[in-house]
Amino acid sequence: MRVTPPLPPLKRVPPGAWTVIAWWVGLVFTFLVRIGLPGESGPAEPAGMIFFRWDGLVFLAAATVPAHFAGVLLRRRPLTALGSLLASAVLACVPLSVAEIPLAQFLAVDVALYFVAAECARRTGIIALSGALTVLVGYLATRLLFGWIVGTSEELAVAMTAVIAWLVGRSVRQTREHAEALLATATARAVADERLRISRELHDTVAHSIGVIALQAGAARRVIDTRPRRASQALGDIETVGRETLSGLRRMLGALRHSEQGQPLDPAPGLADLDKLAATTTDAGVHVEVRWLGGRRLLPPEIDVTAYRIIQEALTNVARHAGTGRCRVSIECRDDELALEVLDGGRGPRLKADGGYGLIGMRERVTMLGGSFSAGPRPEGGFRVAARLPLPAGA
Repeated sequence: MRVTPPLPPLKRVPPGAWTVIAWWVGLVFTFLVRIGLPGESGPAEPAGMIFFRWDGLVFLAAATVPAHFAGVLLRRRPLTALGSLLASAVLACVPLSVAEIPLAQFLAVDVALYFVAAECARRTGIIALSGALTVLVGYLATRLLFGWIVGTSEELAVAMTAVIAWLVGRSVRQTREHAEALLATATARAVADERLRISRELHDTVAHSIGVIALQAGAARRVIDTRPRRASQALGDIETVGRETLSGLRRMLGALRHSEQGQPLDPAPGLADLDKLAATTTDAGVHVEVRWLGGRRLLPPEIDVTAYRIIQEALTNVARHAGTGRCRVSIECRDDELALEVLDGGRGPRLKADGGYGLIGMRERVTMLGGSFSAGPRPEGGFRVAARLPLPAGA
């Protein structure tokens, strides 16, 4: 059994919020390195001429506005958001009087580059990285044109952090795409394997039905002159078995694969074997209470096998994952459908290496027969598996 676990706390923070947090972290760091902290003889970085003046603080406040604007737009319009962060980084350098864009002012840009590379298409990520590097080069080029000094080596370090942030984000995206591809392949393989198992069981069902038809036809041919009533009964049995077999073939034709040649096929179990299954599960440590509602009746072979397999898989999941010593199986034979329900009061499902393919197999079986299937945690605790299989008229 499988459910989606809640996101970790840090995963619940949207990307835009992380960029805003990074901007404020850089801003606080900028102030800390420009004041004399305890244990230091002086500020680690000299403050600009207007840094602590009102006009310098206005520049920093003006640079903070686009940074917050970028946090709102990052998920919907990533390139526009990145442009706002780059404008904030350049604007914040005015009161600092620095020869390059400091890493503290570029930290929010690095965070945005990571999320753009991780969440957006490759082309968008490349444009974002190119834009960030272009701004760094343009800042140095502008200072050179005015004859001012530049911090080329320090700007190279800032550029390296931008490239690394982009590479890490790209790596995360590729890892996620690879995991999704593996999951899709594994799911398709699980469905194919389940269909192969169903086809094997259908092989047994059809072979049995054709054998019955052949026997009844032979008996009818031998007594048609001497015992016409017995011959008529045999022909009626042939018609019934033929209709049931044809109904089963129509449901699964085109969706099943042929059985592998040369492998022996075990007889397909049915609801008649449910008591034995319950006893086996009880011996394994989970007491199974079986409830029959509406009495028992002869079911079409494909429905009988499917009902048994669904209950079998549900009981297996209870024994493996639920952590409880009891469960209840209910089977109700209605006029037009067979209703199945498996309830347990355990601690609930856990993630396992099988990825929940048992549920996929059960759903696939029910879908093939045109029924409905549901599985999930119960509000009062435990887990519930339910299926409804339509019955052909006269079943």
